[in-house]
Amino acid sequence: MIMLSEIFNKQKTQSEKSLEALKKDFTTLRTGKVNTHILDHITVDYYGTQTPLNQVATVLASDASTISITPWEKPLLKTIESAIAAANIGVNPNNDGESVKLFFPPMTREQREENVKQAKAMGEKAKVSIRNIRKDANDAVKKLEKDKAISEDEAKKAYDEV
Repeated sequence: MIMLSEIFNKQKTQSEKSLEALKKDFTTLRTGKVNTHILDHITVDYYGTQTPLNQVATVLASDASTISITPWEKPLLKTIESAIAAANIGVNPNNDGESVKLFFPPMTREQREENVKQAKAMGEKAKVSIRNIRKDANDAVKKLEKDKAISEDEAKKAYDEV
């Protein structure tokens, strides 16, 4: 039978996973300074396999507005360039023969407002996820109480802890 400590541990780990997912989502948002995580979702065709960009090239933020991508194999330059162009991240890749450079212009007011909307949506999604986790934990406590596995007082304390 499931006991309270198992319910609490499960709730805690699921909540932590939800918060980690939110943090990962936030790294994809563009801010005033470029972040290489903006390229995490981009994959390139590497010998017939879709491979994440950071597994075929070195991705570095050269300065506050530039990302430099140096592939480990020269023939990948064109593939990387076309994958970035297809990703529609708001910049045009510049191929200099050695690496691909991405120059990010300063953010406009509209872009900042769009980022705020995206951040709110991501936050709301995480809130809903955590609410559902708490609801599941409360339902499990309710079931234990109904099955007489725990007393009413223990159930009340468990609800407060959840």
